[in-house]
Amino acid sequence: MSEADPPIGGPTGEYVGSGENELEFRDPQKARAIADSLTQIASELDDPPATIMHVCGSHEQAIAKFGLRSMLPDTVRLIMGPGCPVCITDMPEVDEAVALAEQGVTVVTYGDMLKVPGTTKSLDDARAEGADVRVIYSAADAADIAAEEDGEVVFFATGFETTAAPTAAVIQSDLPENLSVLSAHKYVPPAMDIVAEMPDTDIQGYLAAGNAAIITGSGVFEGLVDRHGLPVVVGGFEPLDILAGITKLVEMIRDDEAAVENAYPRCVTHEGNELAQERLWEVFEAVGGQWRGIAHIPNANLRIRDDYAAVNARERFEIDTSHLRDTSASRLADDCICGDIMAGVADPVDCAMFGEECTPESPVGACMVSSEGTCKIWHEYGGRPDI
Repeated sequence: MSEADPPIGGPTGEYVGSGENELEFRDPQKARAIADSLTQIASELDDPPATIMHVCGSHEQAIAKFGLRSMLPDTVRLIMGPGCPVCITDMPEVDEAVALAEQGVTVVTYGDMLKVPGTTKSLDDARAEGADVRVIYSAADAADIAAEEDGEVVFFATGFETTAAPTAAVIQSDLPENLSVLSAHKYVPPAMDIVAEMPDTDIQGYLAAGNAAIITGSGVFEGLVDRHGLPVVVGGFEPLDILAGITKLVEMIRDDEAAVENAYPRCVTHEGNELAQERLWEVFEAVGGQWRGIAHIPNANLRIRDDYAAVNARERFEIDTSHLRDTSASRLADDCICGDIMAGVADPVDCAMFGEECTPESPVGACMVSSEGTCKIWHEYGGRPDI
């Protein structure tokens, strides 16, 4: 399961809050009551509007699907930050996966990665030319495929903490000898630091992703609060979860309170999943790296440690991407503004190509590829700031 179709509940991927309890978190009367409370609190702001950034594509999906922006007062502005792992996978990382596929290696990855443009090619392009590129739904699927194949298999591993922890668990298991991992995993908290420092964003609070916090715990955001004096609320993914999280943030902004609040206690604890964290940091180390369209972010890329070099595709193979990096042949238009959208300084409708040259069927930028990308979500649900 990719973060494009994410586990937004327990650490094993179950959807907490679904089933019999689902309607409890989608009750229209309760939603209106929370929205009325939010409107009252927002009317007491000293310097509106309050700009809140969420950093999860699953939040954006729910916000659009349930029309939550239409319930917010004009004094509250809600924007999406770099919360789509597919969108921020850098072009050279895609180029590496394409080059391996062209070398005859079987490349397995999550479905949303196939159409993500590299410099000149996507994995979908490579597959159309005869490369063996396959879609998987979990890290464990990669091991299963490798066990059935004679040739080399590379898992192009993407996603944030939510998928990095399962990748680490698989790497620590009894892997088939023909399986290696090309890590493009990312770590969200350092990116939140960088975006908070960008003057154009003017963020006054963060709605943090509850699925990632199940792994890391809510306590991981305390340093960010101390450094930037911004409130952080960890939120779930049902409409009432999101409205409650936004309401708490606006209340904290009104009161000039900088702290971490957990508005998703049925799933998130302060400490998080300590076993998952242990495995994550045993296998990976945080290093600086480029987030597509945003910046080089210190300690935000997850590199496989030297102790596990035997399963690191970058150590096992010589990966020559020079033939893929002809920028004169790049399909990416100069006026694609995905980077600004992910930094929260522009909306999809600000892009001249949105819904015209750039559509889900023919994406130009990565934000239009993934089901967690802001552009694709806005395109699906009407493409308006007030969806």
